[in-house]
Amino acid sequence: MTGDLLRAEVERITALDRPPEADARAVVERLLGALEAGTVRAAWPSGERWVVEPWVRAGILLAFRVGRNRAEHVGCFHFLDRDTLATWDPSAAARDVRIVPGGTTVRRGAYLAPGVVVMPPAYVNVGAYVDERSMIDSHALVGSCAQIGRDVHVSAAAQIGGVLEPIGAFPVIVEGGAFIGGGCGVYEGTRIGRGAVLAPGVILSRAVPLYDLPSGTILRASAERPLEVPAGAVVVAGGRPAGGEFARAHGLTLAAALIVKYRDASTAAATEIEEALR
Repeated sequence: MTGDLLRAEVERITALDRPPEADARAVVERLLGALEAGTVRAAWPSGERWVVEPWVRAGILLAFRVGRNRAEHVGCFHFLDRDTLATWDPSAAARDVRIVPGGTTVRRGAYLAPGVVVMPPAYVNVGAYVDERSMIDSHALVGSCAQIGRDVHVSAAAQIGGVLEPIGAFPVIVEGGAFIGGGCGVYEGTRIGRGAVLAPGVILSRAVPLYDLPSGTILRASAERPLEVPAGAVVVAGGRPAGGEFARAHGLTLAAALIVKYRDASTAAATEIEEALR
């Protein structure tokens, strides 16, 4: 089924208050299969912009709606989840993907491209897209519908937030060649530009301002656009004074993120972070 036909089927079924269960489950199965094959995505690049596909998220929500709780037992581990959203079967992908043993879960409807490595334990949620030669490190999360580009390193304990509702909202996007340091959190549709570097512990969301020190500007999310980290930016965790007399008296600060430089294409991400944090 082509993307346009699948979209029409999802939109038809999700518009019904009480869709026939058999039809709904069949459409869900086709959608999850297309997501796993990479032929359908929750968002995709078009030049310098990204196009969000709300119908894909509507179809994923349908999977929760029509699924039934089912118990599963794997060794000493016990699970209870929707039967429509079981774990991803790597043998069905027939591509060169490494999921190293040790507790990782990849949920149905996620796409892992050739050359992707997932270290244990990690979690890749439904609708996520991880492009070629990227690494998802230990204790990392790739949330629902998040888009990870080629040659991206998501370091240990980093959190790439997910989004299912509202269905028109931006998913988190990490473009090709970016480096996400250990313990980072990227949430609420934040877009990380190509080749950008986040030092360990950076937290980015709609509420966090990004201070661009080289250009002397402040980057913020707006009602129409998420926070966007420019391509090649090297970002470290920082702070800003909290307002009010009480805050000043106690030296209180609020979280901020600082662009301290822009990456030289010939310099490794680890070197950039080391220099930025000195």
